[in-house]
Amino acid sequence: MRNDTPPGPPEFTIGELAARTGLSVKLVRHWSDLGIAPPAGRSASGYRRYGPEAVARLDLARTLRDLGLGLAEIRGVLDREQGLAETAAVHADALEAQIRTLRLQLAVLRSAGRRGSTAEELRVLTELTRMSAAEREETIRTFVTGALDGVDAPGYRDALLAATPDLPADPTAEQVDAWFELSALVRDPAVSAGLRAMAEYAAEHSPSVHKKEHVRAAERMTDFWVRRVSAAMADGLAPDSPSADDVVGAVVAEWIPTQEGVTRPAGTAPRTDGAEARGLLLEQLETAADPGVERYWQLICLINGLPVPPRLAAPGEWLMTALRANPAPGALAARNEALYDSDAEGASVALRPDRIVETCATVLGAVGKLVAGVGPDRFRDPTPCADWDVRALLGHLVWENLIWAGLATGADTLPDADVDRLGGDHVAAFRDAAAETLTAFGRPGLPEERFGPAPGWRMVEQLLIEMLVHGWDLARATGQPTGFAPEIADAVLPSVREIYGSLPRTAGGSFAPERRAPRDANGNDRLAAYLGREV
Repeated sequence: MRNDTPPGPPEFTIGELAARTGLSVKLVRHWSDLGIAPPAGRSASGYRRYGPEAVARLDLARTLRDLGLGLAEIRGVLDREQGLAETAAVHADALEAQIRTLRLQLAVLRSAGRRGSTAEELRVLTELTRMSAAEREETIRTFVTGALDGVDAPGYRDALLAATPDLPADPTAEQVDAWFELSALVRDPAVSAGLRAMAEYAAEHSPSVHKKEHVRAAERMTDFWVRRVSAAMADGLAPDSPSADDVVGAVVAEWIPTQEGVTRPAGTAPRTDGAEARGLLLEQLETAADPGVERYWQLICLINGLPVPPRLAAPGEWLMTALRANPAPGALAARNEALYDSDAEGASVALRPDRIVETCATVLGAVGKLVAGVGPDRFRDPTPCADWDVRALLGHLVWENLIWAGLATGADTLPDADVDRLGGDHVAAFRDAAAETLTAFGRPGLPEERFGPAPGWRMVEQLLIEMLVHGWDLARATGQPTGFAPEIADAVLPSVREIYGSLPRTAGGSFAPERRAPRDANGNDRLAAYLGREV
């Protein structure tokens, strides 16, 4: 008898199902119990039997599990309680957030490893990984509003709040470092005070709204003065010299048109270069010259992936010093001319015009002995001059002699300060340069001859001062006696006070603030202390 009943769909034992799907029997049984792949029935012996749909369900379940979905979500998809596309989209968003967190954690760990972070630093960096973008933004908002509380400067406040840091989803280690530094800055009362001082200045002088054209004008002005000042610094121009007056004048001329109706009410801005204009520009620079606030803006740019503006501290100090030393056009030059016109009456015998070249020779001889006492093994040692090691200081001593000799002989070109003039014998280089200087100074009539507004004896006096001061630097750096010409140093100190006493003792100037010399200090030490050396 023939059976024409078509065969039913195939059924699998739990072992056969595991073999088809590549899952373990234990996992198939567990997922079956959870309803992910329920059995189609049971055999006569009571064993589970599964239909073809179980293979498809288990394959999809394994795919969704590998993507990170939970078992409840997987069952919801399989039972069509929620659509696959919707579930995938939701889970993709969650996975993306997790990836961002992992990337941030990776950047934090790399930063901590590179910087050798302490436990406290690692705690702060770890807090960063837990903060949302909104929380990081709120940190800065709280800092800004707290610093500017009660100050009526809405334009300035809005500009600050518009420039909040936005840490990217995949930050670089540099951006993580920047956030770490920024998180410390915003807790620093000094930075908050600096920001408030700028806001108070803005409240007094600036309009309530920062117009784009005003911002662009300010940026152009900053670019201009930084370029001019940086060029002057590269040329070795001292900010507290009369020569800096030309740079100050050019900056002030460019600055004046930016003030009308922007930082000062219409009709009140200065119209020409003068003491008023220079005083106002200096006031602005002093208000803005806060290193903490400058660093705040640099870190904001770093975090946001924007070009980081160059630090303005060095050119800013130069310009402020130049403004203090040249408070009005030609003021410092006029003061120096009056000083040059004064005669040598009352000067010590050693500094009289008829004796000053002889005195200079004595000092050069003493400094030459200090130079001879320096071996090449000391060349890299530091000196009281922060930018020079011993070798650079020796090179400066040689250059000073050559440049004054060139001035005294009316040379067409003067020696470049950046050229290495020591060669392989620094003692011979100094000896030869000193001899050239004394030959030039020994020309008959030089002390009374005029070099610009100054008589020749003042030129000799200037080299004398340079050798006494930098000779002291060399002695101190190399452990040699500093009192190499104490009576001459005592004799020259009144003239030094007269020449340099009114110059600003600031970071950008030629001299640091005067230091106190010990009671038993020799003349060289007293001169060095007056010119800012720690004795």
